[in-house]
Amino acid sequence: MKFNKINSLAKINLSLNIIKRLPNRYHKIESLVTFVKIFDEIKIRTIKNAHHKISFTGNFAKGIGNNNTVSKLLKLLEEKKLIKNKKFEIKIKKNIPQKSGMGGGSMNAAAIIKYFTKKKIVNISKNKIHRLAYAIGADVILGLEKKNSIAFVNGKIGRLNKKINLHVLIVKPNIDYSTKYIYAKVKKYSKSIYTNKNKLFFTTRNLINSNNALENVVFKKYPKINNLKYFLSKLPKITFVRMTGSGSAIVAYFKSKRAAKKAAKLFRRKYKNYWYIVSKTI
Repeated sequence: MKFNKINSLAKINLSLNIIKRLPNRYHKIESLVTFVKIFDEIKIRTIKNAHHKISFTGNFAKGIGNNNTVSKLLKLLEEKKLIKNKKFEIKIKKNIPQKSGMGGGSMNAAAIIKYFTKKKIVNISKNKIHRLAYAIGADVILGLEKKNSIAFVNGKIGRLNKKINLHVLIVKPNIDYSTKYIYAKVKKYSKSIYTNKNKLFFTTRNLINSNNALENVVFKKYPKINNLKYFLSKLPKITFVRMTGSGSAIVAYFKSKRAAKKAAKLFRRKYKNYWYIVSKTI
């Protein structure tokens, strides 16, 4: 059988507020989320085999173990008897850097869930799909729809059709760390401000005045990332700069593609060994 091809876009956090720490050491958060036109390439087909076959290639495949989000998804679907007597071969070309805050693995799982439901390989209600997504990872639900989204503090997701039309220069320093480690260092908390599905949250003015609460923790531990943000904030025609998720990727936002490309040239002169890409929000 031929492979079917799907893509999973990278997500970026336009803002991120930490509301409280829970007894289980997880945190209640809220966030404004968008997607950029960078994607992992996924090929999938059914196979006559005793076991699933999952493989990763590409620049960012190194170090992905057997306990990845895709294997977790397939295992969970089998445990719930939602893919009886079916095995899949899944090949994923990793174009999204790991440990960047762009949700590469979570978005892979989300894209495959969407594929399974669209092809009616898995037939479950929307609520059960959401529960399945949360069982794999907190970010997976975000990738189920490619719309600008508000992650509310109660765990629900608000979707908006409003476009923000910003061009981005995304850069990732050669610094890796775990999300769990960063959240464990959070000591200051914020009041919830996203209480409804309001398009005004995605206006440029509001985004400029927003923040990522995890930056304080990351920048204290890794001053090089703080210095990187400072450099990006001084680029010509910059709109704003923000870390995505727990990092370590930093995103510089511009109103034009030309400005983003010019910024990339200036960035490359100073940071020759850092990964970067110019892209656009959806």
